[in-house]
Amino acid sequence: MTQPGTAGVSKAEAFVFRVEGMDCASCAGTITTALGHLPGVSEVSVSVTRETMALSLDAVQTPVDAIEKAVRKLGFVPTLLDAKAKAGRPALAHDHDHGHNHRDHDHGPACRHDHGHEAPAAPAKAQKPWWQSVKSRHAAIGLVLIALSFAAEFFWPRSSRYVFSFTTLVLVAPIARRALAAARMGAPFTIQMLMSVAAIGALIIGAVEEAAVVVLLFLVGEVLEGLAAARARSGIKALGSLIPRTAMVEEGGSLREVPTDQLAVGQTVVCRPGDRIPADGTVVAGMSSVDESPMTGESVPVAKQEGSAVFAGSINHDGSLRIRVERAASDNTIARIIALVEDAQEAKAPTERFIDRFSRVYMPVIVALSVLVAVVPPLAGFGSWDEWIYRGLALLLIGCPCALVISVPAAIASGLSAGARQGMLIKGGAVIETLAGAQTVAFDKTGTLTLGKPKVTDVVAADGDAARLIAIAAAVERESSHPLATAIVDHAAESAAPALAGGDIRAIAGRGMEGRVGGQAIFIGAPRFAGEAGTVSDDLIRSATALESDGKTVAVVIADGTAIGLVAMRDEPRPDAAEGIGRLRQLGVDSVMLTGDNARTGTAIARQLGMQVRAELLPQDKVGEIRKLAAGRQVVMIGDGINDAPALAAASVGVAIGSGTDVAMETADAALMGSRINDVAGMIRLARATMRNIRQNVAIALGLKAVFLITTVTGLSGLWIAVLADTGATVLVTLNAMRLLAFRPGRP
Repeated sequence: MTQPGTAGVSKAEAFVFRVEGMDCASCAGTITTALGHLPGVSEVSVSVTRETMALSLDAVQTPVDAIEKAVRKLGFVPTLLDAKAKAGRPALAHDHDHGHNHRDHDHGPACRHDHGHEAPAAPAKAQKPWWQSVKSRHAAIGLVLIALSFAAEFFWPRSSRYVFSFTTLVLVAPIARRALAAARMGAPFTIQMLMSVAAIGALIIGAVEEAAVVVLLFLVGEVLEGLAAARARSGIKALGSLIPRTAMVEEGGSLREVPTDQLAVGQTVVCRPGDRIPADGTVVAGMSSVDESPMTGESVPVAKQEGSAVFAGSINHDGSLRIRVERAASDNTIARIIALVEDAQEAKAPTERFIDRFSRVYMPVIVALSVLVAVVPPLAGFGSWDEWIYRGLALLLIGCPCALVISVPAAIASGLSAGARQGMLIKGGAVIETLAGAQTVAFDKTGTLTLGKPKVTDVVAADGDAARLIAIAAAVERESSHPLATAIVDHAAESAAPALAGGDIRAIAGRGMEGRVGGQAIFIGAPRFAGEAGTVSDDLIRSATALESDGKTVAVVIADGTAIGLVAMRDEPRPDAAEGIGRLRQLGVDSVMLTGDNARTGTAIARQLGMQVRAELLPQDKVGEIRKLAAGRQVVMIGDGINDAPALAAASVGVAIGSGTDVAMETADAALMGSRINDVAGMIRLARATMRNIRQNVAIALGLKAVFLITTVTGLSGLWIAVLADTGATVLVTLNAMRLLAFRPGRP
């Protein structure tokens, strides 16, 4: 990394800063606009959620300290981070101590926040209480000065004008300084500028008491808004604290304590009963039950034994476990969930993009209208200059769009946080909007509606040698990870069938497996494809038909072109599948099963669950069915995120189901970590609740603006009411959005 003052060839490099004090979207817009004008600066990317700023900088043209100085002038506190943190993403879940739930917008309107924060403490240290913040101290000083001013007015009435003017100037000076810095850097429309103009204007026309009190109300409002926002963004931030700070590593028969962030893949850690698991890994010794609710939302502990996967942050209950570390601290499940939700919070929803565009036009219009109100009526002889300037200044304050700007991101951030805490990961506001309008949900069968762990129920050998038949089938299926293949291999092991070697094994997409066993060419697949690989006797066909009528999946084993037997399996629906489909029905949402299984099996399970079915579908056929269903309707596809990837992509929203899988977290539009069908209806309910909350917030913001714009112009309300209404609207929409944090998927 090039440091300031370094001589040599001019070269732009990536720099990442921690920026404290960003409270909403337009903070990012102000920084982006200001730094974009500096020479040698490009690719400025500000993340309000992560409190980071990444940029490409030629330190010869503009030194790093000049960047920091510019950001400080805007009222924020920058700290240069290690160059390795180029993406701006914290290396550890612990670093999310300052995460925010507002999104990064390009050039948003005015921001109602006083940005005078101290430099951030080290991640390991606790944050200072709210009353020790600069904003709180500023407000406290204001309260003291106002109290002294009123006391002075009582004892020395003639000093009133001078005392209140002095108090106003002292309190508004830091605000005006930041406003002027932002204006010089190309961002004139900030709430700091509006407040400075209103306060100084009130002093000029002689409303000295109101000027002082308005600034005080602004400062108190800042503190209240900060408290509300901090509570709203606490949901995801709390996940980072689930990871223990140290872990017990076993090396050479002895234990040593090391920081969690220094754990290396392949090390073995010991987790005692009651401890939190320090890393994603695999159990290599021990048995216990583990509470995985932070990741899946499932409160019932899960049994773990040798070979079981465990997640960092989950709680070990009963016995001691030895765990092989599989993921570094920066890549564990908790860190990835936090990163995913932060990314989602920065993705604008269509409604939010509209509000953004509207507010960018709205703000200059309000400023122009305020000038007209202050100038036109007195010029036309409809009152005194002082009276209309006063009304214009009040209009300037009431017109601040802070509540409107924050109304959508606050609701979406709360909705995303509430979902993540329940094991429902949604990737952004656009996905929430689409989910809210869902009309049809299409489900994959195996591993989605069913447990995905079928068991062999029948082995029918043409020559009566069931043991050899299952041994041949296992020799080929051993090379496949499909649940049906796993069932055959497991059954062969349980029945002590002879172990046979297979060769030249390959999967035939959507049809089955083939290979060679004992010199014979073997094909294993569904009855409808068996005829293409060889001949099947009438007896086996009748047996297959009878088994499929019972809802069982049948695999035909063909050796050298002749069917030598059948293997039947059954994959039972998940315990909550029928209830989950019923909850969707209560929401007015249709359900349909898309399965590659035979029609008899699919119909039997669909009838049991009370849903429609489309059976015998190849992967490409599922895409076609999704497109048919999506004609004029919003379709949600639920699958395992791997075999169903094309169908997930074709749906309006693709939802992957499966605890902690890479594909579930990274490829689909949403993921159900708990693998519960009930959560599908819960996710749609959450999306609908979020959209209702957004509509309520917009109505609150615009409704209060409309009422007080009218009362201000008509002279029924003044500066005090204007700033109270503006601050009140912002606090109200934030508090209303926070209600979503109490969402529970099982609540009707």
